[in-house]
Amino acid sequence: MHDAILMIAASEKDANLYYATRFLAPDPFIYTEIRGKKYLLMSDLELDRAKSQAKVDEVLSASLLAKRLSKAKIKPTTVSMINSLYRDEKVKEVLVPGNFPFVYGEGLRKKGYSLTTKEEPFFEGRLYKTEEEITKITETQRATEAAVEEAIRVISGSRVSNGKLYTNGKVLTSEAIKKVINVKLMEMECVAEHTIVSCGKDGVDPHNQGSGPLLANEAIVLDVFPRSAKHGYFADMTRTVVKGNAKPKLKKMYQLVKEGQEIAFKFLKDGVDGSMVHNQIMKHFEKEGFKTGEMNGRMQGFFHGTGHGVGLEIHEPPRVSPLKQTIRARQVVTVEPGLYYLDAGGVRIEDLVVVTKTGVKNLTKFPKVLEI
Repeated sequence: MHDAILMIAASEKDANLYYATRFLAPDPFIYTEIRGKKYLLMSDLELDRAKSQAKVDEVLSASLLAKRLSKAKIKPTTVSMINSLYRDEKVKEVLVPGNFPFVYGEGLRKKGYSLTTKEEPFFEGRLYKTEEEITKITETQRATEAAVEEAIRVISGSRVSNGKLYTNGKVLTSEAIKKVINVKLMEMECVAEHTIVSCGKDGVDPHNQGSGPLLANEAIVLDVFPRSAKHGYFADMTRTVVKGNAKPKLKKMYQLVKEGQEIAFKFLKDGVDGSMVHNQIMKHFEKEGFKTGEMNGRMQGFFHGTGHGVGLEIHEPPRVSPLKQTIRARQVVTVEPGLYYLDAGGVRIEDLVVVTKTGVKNLTKFPKVLEI
């Protein structure tokens, strides 16, 4: 049993630290929870902001503690300041996250502290979303939908010449559509990174962000997963569209991926094994003749998981994948089956759902239309 929890990180990049404190800061700071009481040790730069915003019991001044240590002829370092706090509270056993900085861990061990860690989720509560968290995720999802709607409007309104899409007299590119998406998200106080607008063969690699001209009659995968600049919660949505006419195989793939989603919606509920859900979709694809494996030196078919958790991180537990994992009510997960073949392109459709006792509630309202 531990006496304290300790984290040293920048909460803008560390979801566990933000979850514990609800305080966003770009630079590392010290957070500790001693027998249930939460403390922040802050620099003068962030001291007053932390006092007004952080959801903790007490915010301590790092500079005042450093002066106290200096008077006692102790060099004020991160380790000596933590030691000072812990010595007063008779702390010996400390729980730290897996990404805890090694240099501080070694320093504390030399001071006689026992450090242990645990696998993610470091805070079990992060797995189960509150109504407030679901509202925030939904808000980010609405911004995502607005950005994708704007992108599809531009693609739909483009003209075709020599197999390429044109708008305002210029070739319409993946980069241009990413700009449309990202600017719209900024207007809605969201920040996007690594937005995917992937056309044709680029779309056969699910994480290829896409580049260059967008082509007529080819699949264009739009995968958008921004974070709210207001509250830090992510959302995630993918749509696949074709400007023009989709080839028969691509149309069949699109229909099957939609059916794969419906299979997930049917089986996902509290207590279900995520691997069963994933395998049901895989079996459906294979039964229809769409196999998965290495072909012509490339993985093709359905070779990623069906879904992942979304919250303060874009990928967080649980997973709906070939690995056994029990899915529980109040977890927010993506449902994103896909099919990818070099002779047809890639298709992925992704919605965001909340798992309930009896099924799922879909947080995504955006339509699913292939040809635009």
